[in-house]
Amino acid sequence: MKTVVLDGYSANPGDLSWEWLAKYGEYEVYDYSKREEVLPRSAGADALIINKTLLDAELLSAMSGVKYIGLLSTGTNAVDLEAAHKLGITVTNVPAYSTMSVAQHIFALILSLTDGVAEHDAAVRAGKWTASPQFCFYETPLHELAGKTFGVVGMGSIGTAVSKIADAFGMKVVYTSRTKKDCPYEFVSRDELPARSDFIAFCCPLNAETENYVCDDFVAKCKPGCVIINTSRGGVVDEAALARGLDSGRISHALLDVMRKEPPFGGSPLLGRSDCTITPHIAWGTYEARVRLMEKVEENLARFLAGTPLNAV
Repeated sequence: MKTVVLDGYSANPGDLSWEWLAKYGEYEVYDYSKREEVLPRSAGADALIINKTLLDAELLSAMSGVKYIGLLSTGTNAVDLEAAHKLGITVTNVPAYSTMSVAQHIFALILSLTDGVAEHDAAVRAGKWTASPQFCFYETPLHELAGKTFGVVGMGSIGTAVSKIADAFGMKVVYTSRTKKDCPYEFVSRDELPARSDFIAFCCPLNAETENYVCDDFVAKCKPGCVIINTSRGGVVDEAALARGLDSGRISHALLDVMRKEPPFGGSPLLGRSDCTITPHIAWGTYEARVRLMEKVEENLARFLAGTPLNAV
């Protein structure tokens, strides 16, 4: 049995261990694999473990011996599932391991905007407080969350967790999803949510229904001055449309942890803007979440080898 990890760095940048793979036979771990490296590195492998390395039908068909692909993620778009199924390759993912980490990061982004912590800390470091004639000063306007309306697109595990936090801050939570959920929050239509929300958090998967959800039409329906938050997938946002919304002032700020291209080589109309806060797809990546992820990846592999696959997609 040979297992190859094609892009292990994001899940384990060095603070965890891959040694558990030795229990299942020979293994190799690569931090990152370019497309042209995938087939040579996969040669002789029975199992692959990946995060974002794209395995399309062409690559999968060229592999011999691979019977299992374990995803280091909840999302499955890195693998052509139809092709994998036709080739008899079992693919598993890891659901819900990062729920609280992502919900926490959403509010880290929100509070960075409403409370201006970084701006005021930088001002104090620069000596502005020492030189101030008053006991306090303001670098940015400060805003209270209580009483604001928090709109959620997608009421799955992350949407539910972040709604509870919003509720604790005294915010009014409304949500939209494919179906009405059994939860204490108000279900609204896809068109009504942007018109009512001061903050809109995207907690949905990327699929045909959600791709380019934030488009010119959506922006036009938004409550003036609303804040867009995306920690789901970059494809949910048409970046040019969001930039136009920011230019017009219809959208006051964007808080993003994901982009259409990651890393955003080739540029983006959202990079470098003062009204757009961007973190590098790290909402999922707390130490605790990555420990849970690795544990579940091992369990998925062990269950596959035992003939009782878990989390197969």
